[in-house]
Amino acid sequence: MVLKPSEIAPATSSLLAGLLPRYVDSSCIKVVEGGVAETTALLEQKWDKIFYTGNSKVGRIVLSFAAKHLTPVVLELGGKCPVVVNSNVDLHVAAKRIAAGKWGCNNGQACISPDYIITTKSFAPKLLDSLKKVLDKFYGKDPLRSEDLSRIVNSNHFNRLKALMDEEMVSDKIVFGGQTDEQQLKIAPTLLLDAPLDSAVMKEEIFGPLLPIITVDKIHESFALINSMSKPLAAYLFSKDSKLKLQFERRVSAGGMIFNDTGIHHLPFGGVGESGMGAYHGTFSFDAFTHRKAVLDRSFLGEAKARYPPYTRGKLKILKGVLKGNPLAMLQAALGCTGWA
Repeated sequence: MVLKPSEIAPATSSLLAGLLPRYVDSSCIKVVEGGVAETTALLEQKWDKIFYTGNSKVGRIVLSFAAKHLTPVVLELGGKCPVVVNSNVDLHVAAKRIAAGKWGCNNGQACISPDYIITTKSFAPKLLDSLKKVLDKFYGKDPLRSEDLSRIVNSNHFNRLKALMDEEMVSDKIVFGGQTDEQQLKIAPTLLLDAPLDSAVMKEEIFGPLLPIITVDKIHESFALINSMSKPLAAYLFSKDSKLKLQFERRVSAGGMIFNDTGIHHLPFGGVGESGMGAYHGTFSFDAFTHRKAVLDRSFLGEAKARYPPYTRGKLKILKGVLKGNPLAMLQAALGCTGWA
């Protein structure tokens, strides 16, 4: 097995490269560091399996290389994970769980991080107020100084996220947060209310601390809105309504779903459509790297004459019966008969 850590997190990559040879058999497991050139060189080789975690743009590149050798792949590609919030929830608990899943220990830089919220116009002010209170409690009035708020992984992603906030049609939609510190690579938890659906922040996977809140007249309108976008890796619904949960489960296409929480995920873990293919975690990881080889071992007894030419009408009758599951024909075939004496 060859492991290729992301060059976007060079300290983590270096740590893996240094630690793994001390604890695993280096003749079986290798760590290769580097960027695009090294990754391309690896992809040009013939593998039994390729497992990639990242975005759909690179996922397509990985899949195109894999196609040259017909190599099977598992692609975990993330996406815009929606959070639908009904009005009949325990609001304080819901706000805490959304905040933990969005900002938590990685400040939105996770593949199953909530990407946007959908709620009703009438309930949005209450939800917004609750989220503000939770964020103040989590990170204080000056979140950029909080030791619990993670940095953005590098300057490129910092600038990308800042550009999402600075887009002309979005900048006046910020209702909380928005502070940035380029030197520290920190961006405060930021809430946007009704950002236009054609804005970059609503078309791209955010992968950062920005959380748009989109309002609808009726909560069921969220289904069509979610399905109009690329299929998410995870979809979240906060509600006490069992009927709404069932409708959400049946009508929304996503890699996985969670009711009344975010950030945690059920097994198997994997996407659908733009959010990936294949699944892993737990025993599913073992299955992902396993080829199930079928093996049939027969004795030399039980020959069926109907199997072999020349095909008489009697033989064909038996074969048709076997295909249809006719027990009499099966018995005849097992006895090697073409008819009854």
